This record gives sequence, structure tokens and C-alpha cells, in this order.
Amino acid sequence: MVQDPSAFIMAFGTFGPAVAIGMIGAAAVLGMARNPQNSDRIQLAMIIAVAFAEAIAIYALVVALILKFVQ
Repeated sequence: MVQDPSAFIMAFGTFGPAVAIGMIGAAAVLGMARNPQNSDRIQLAMIIAVAFAEAIAIYALVVALILKFVQ
């Protein structure tokens, strides 16, 4: 058994949000390039979507910290 699972939790818990944030950013830049008039609305939607994706990584951090200090 692994002695300290918090490192694995952070590794696996942040991989998904990192990929999601990259995809969100790429889609937003593509959308702004295709339709510059709506870049403000696209940027707002991108920031909200990145915040939700980043929240998943924060949940993984909380679980890792709980496991690190409770065990």
C-alpha cells in the first residue's frame, strides 16, 4: 500500500481540470477569432467555465490535505 496517497490524489485530481482548462481556453480563442464582436461574452463564459474546472482541482487538494493530516 502507498504510504502517502495525497500525491497520487493531486496528480490524478488535477490532470482532468488541466486538460479541461486548456480545451476551454483554446475554444474561447477560436471563438473570439471567428467572432470578434462577441469577444466580451465569450471571455465571460470562458472565465466562468475555467472557475468551475478549477474548483474540481481545489476539491482534489482538499481531499489530499485531509488524507495527509488525518491519517
